[in-house]
Amino acid sequence: VISSSGNRLPNTSMIAIKNLSSERQLIEFDLAGIAVSNGSACSSGKVKSSHVLRSMGYGDDVAKSVIRVSLGRDNNTQDIDEFLKIWKKLAQNNREN
Repeated sequence: VISSSGNRLPNTSMIAIKNLSSERQLIEFDLAGIAVSNGSACSSGKVKSSHVLRSMGYGDDVAKSVIRVSLGRDNNTQDIDEFLKIWKKLAQNNREN
C-alpha cells in the first residue's frame, strides 16, 4: 500500500504488486467487471510511471505496478471480497513466474 502511514482519503488506496504491470492488473479486473485505475487521478491517461511515486523513492518496478482502488457508497463487502480474490490470484501468479 503506497503511503499507508500518510494522510490520504479513507476510501482510496494505491497498491502495487512489484514487477506486475498495472496494465495487466487493469485487464484482469476489467474482465471480472471491476473498475480500477492505474496511477494517480492527476496522471490519468498517461502511460509512463508516476513521477510522484519515483520522487517518493519508489523504483520503476513499483511505480509501473501501481493501481488505484476506490470505494463508493454502493460498494459492499462482497465487492471487496471479489477484488481481493482476483488480486491475490494475480500476486500468486506473479510469484510463480
